[in-house]
Amino acid sequence: MTAFPVRVLYETEAFGPVDKADYPPTGTNSIYSAILSRNEAVKDAKRLKTFLELRDKYVTKKVVFEDPLFPADDSSLFYSHKPSMKIEWKRPSEICENPQFIIDGANRTDICQGELGDCWLLAAIACLTVNEKLLYRVIPPDQSFTDNYAGIFHFQFWRYGEWIDVVVDDRIPTCKNQLVFTKSFRKNEFWSALLEKAYAKLHGSYEALKGGNTLEAMEDFTGGVTEFFELSEAPKDLYNIMRKALERGSLMGCSIDVSGDESSEIKCTEEKCTLDEPCTTEVETRTEQGLVRGHAYSIIGLAEVAKDTRIRLIRLRNPWGWVLWKGPWSANSKEWSTISTADKGNLKKQTVEESEFWMSFDDFQRNFTKLEMCNLTPDTLQGDERHSWTVSVNEGRWVRGSSAGGCRNFPHTFWTNPQYRLKLYEEDDDPEDGQATCTVVVALMQKGRRMQRHQGAKFLTIGFSIYEMCGQDQHLQKDFFLYTASKAKCKTYINLREVTERFQLPPGEYVIIPTTFEAHQEGEFILRPIVFVSDRARANKEIEHDGIQGEKRKKPKQKLLQPEKETEEEKQFRAIYQKIAGEDMQVCANELKMIMKNVLAKHNEIQTEGFSLETCRSMIALMDTDGTGKLNLQEFKHLWKKIKEWQRIFKRYDKDKSSSISSFEMRNAVNDAGFQLNRQLYDIIAMRYADEHLNIDFDSYICCFVRLEGMFRAFNAFDKDGDGIIKLNVLEVSPF
Repeated sequence: MTAFPVRVLYETEAFGPVDKADYPPTGTNSIYSAILSRNEAVKDAKRLKTFLELRDKYVTKKVVFEDPLFPADDSSLFYSHKPSMKIEWKRPSEICENPQFIIDGANRTDICQGELGDCWLLAAIACLTVNEKLLYRVIPPDQSFTDNYAGIFHFQFWRYGEWIDVVVDDRIPTCKNQLVFTKSFRKNEFWSALLEKAYAKLHGSYEALKGGNTLEAMEDFTGGVTEFFELSEAPKDLYNIMRKALERGSLMGCSIDVSGDESSEIKCTEEKCTLDEPCTTEVETRTEQGLVRGHAYSIIGLAEVAKDTRIRLIRLRNPWGWVLWKGPWSANSKEWSTISTADKGNLKKQTVEESEFWMSFDDFQRNFTKLEMCNLTPDTLQGDERHSWTVSVNEGRWVRGSSAGGCRNFPHTFWTNPQYRLKLYEEDDDPEDGQATCTVVVALMQKGRRMQRHQGAKFLTIGFSIYEMCGQDQHLQKDFFLYTASKAKCKTYINLREVTERFQLPPGEYVIIPTTFEAHQEGEFILRPIVFVSDRARANKEIEHDGIQGEKRKKPKQKLLQPEKETEEEKQFRAIYQKIAGEDMQVCANELKMIMKNVLAKHNEIQTEGFSLETCRSMIALMDTDGTGKLNLQEFKHLWKKIKEWQRIFKRYDKDKSSSISSFEMRNAVNDAGFQLNRQLYDIIAMRYADEHLNIDFDSYICCFVRLEGMFRAFNAFDKDGDGIIKLNVLEVSPF
């Protein structure tokens, strides 16, 4: 077996009962996690262990494993609807004699749906069994109920850009000694039930698997690139596309809309947006010919037979374990008598179980509404020769008030969405119409929504647009999008986990804008641009984004202070200052708060009650050059000049004279003040300083600018050679 790099999920070195707090959270490789958790207590996390290390430890101790993070109780079963039946968790040895992990190879006859509405998952598993290499990537075969048995099993899934190893114990939900959920037709075979349990653990509970999209599981089993077809709008050569896909190992499923052919659409100024609800229930509504709406079927194969003409057929599988199809080419239908004995024998030989059935490809397109396809490589569907390709996995986040700008229906906030630079120079070998083109697939996936179902989370309606741009390395501003049309875009905004589109674009520089349909919707995502490299173009591949690596730090604008004659305004400040400061002419934070309140009262352009004590302390920390912890008059004058400069910027964006600015405009205000930040810091500013209406008042605005000024000033002091890189020891990192 080939060794694959994986990350072990959940298990630690501890033996016996384990406190969940000891387990490092998953998905902590994001800068957001580091920023948002920096004030939490640092835990000495125990070293993660591999499955073999854990298994051998329990074998040596002669103790069967009990998973502390997915316990055998109701918390692992459901988060809202308690099962009506009485559930007992049992190990296979308690259910039957001679339990086996896999008998005669794992195949699609081992997958029969139980009481859980996860036909979408089972359809993907059935597709997986067709490709043995893929199957044993997900289901490591070095497991059994005899050799080195310790009640512990593991499965591997692709999760947001990396392969992870999920460890489970073998306690399975039963009722009256029968498996409640997925089972094999053999009473003593348990790989499919344990795979379902591992996938449930990955998402938090069995109930979290109720209702879904086959593409989700296909992608988690392969790490491939998914594509989605509305069969009413499918390309003319769909049969050939599917044939090539099956030949190259792609996984495919199909379904029929619960509401028939109707779809609920919402309109965007640039995009057609659909709200097609994925399979969310197992309510059985059948067509006249016996097919079940809202149910996921696996596509197993294609074939052609000779009648008067060549007839194209498709082979499907029902995860329920039986056939309901009553149309042409169903069992014992008259069509079978019209083909040759050889064709009939060949087709029936391919049908290995009762849950599989044939229909004509034309009937397939008439009866089904959706085709879901997971390609093992992005170039699976086009051309007979293979191309090389590169993929970049970029993590991002939509933050309310900062980077959750919504689609083009929201022109005043659309520009604040995350922006990712894409440079295309690898021209296709056979461009259409003689025009040079570059092939790119863009896949936008939202993260963690299924796991958050118990909190009421649903899939967001997502999509993306691509704009052509040139020579701009900063975040593109509002005017660019107001006066520039998109070069390409996804066909629909839809509430699926992933939206994927394939484009052929002229060589050049582009920016990809991933968005939710509505503004102010928060979520995490990964964006995967897949760039094709033709046989005659191999270099110059570059993906950039406006995160930490993509931003350039701009030093704050500095002005030399020149001796100036004291103005009448400054004389008034001096009088106020002397009155409060006293003989030492120094003010502490409380005194500064009083001074600023009196000064601002004389300048009523901005309605404010003054600055908070926290802001005043930050001001002193910024301007206290002599280390007294107080401000003298000269330091106060410098501070006031800064505040006046920032006040002018604030008024520029306070267009409605409300004494507050939109958190979306804060990005421009920060830029106008001379600070160029990365996208994550703009998000943090919005989360920290904006109120519930996504507005930032003058006090919070000034507090933010004071801290930014202090941060850049400290950085520049340590950046002695001006290369934009500093090295600090622990004593030089001050929280004050």
